[in-house]
Amino acid sequence: MLNAAMETAFLLIATALLLNLYRLLVGPDATDRILALDTLGINCIALLVLYGISTASAAYFEVALLLALLGFVGTVALCKFLLRGDISE
Repeated sequence: MLNAAMETAFLLIATALLLNLYRLLVGPDATDRILALDTLGINCIALLVLYGISTASAAYFEVALLLALLGFVGTVALCKFLLRGDISE
């Protein structure tokens, strides 16, 4: 039963990744693309955590944590650039 739930979760997260990629490429403006990129990162983190659970390896959780930190900093930098035109002050 757990294997079926894991396979279903992999399939649903992969579908969400494809939909986010579509929004990233077709998005009508920059804010939609930034949000799609952030959501794409969150879905990648979910895939890493799910794969870490399925393989019982703690290394994937550490990689997911690092990806979450980098995704947050990247989103803040992109939003700051979009609002002000410059990242550093």
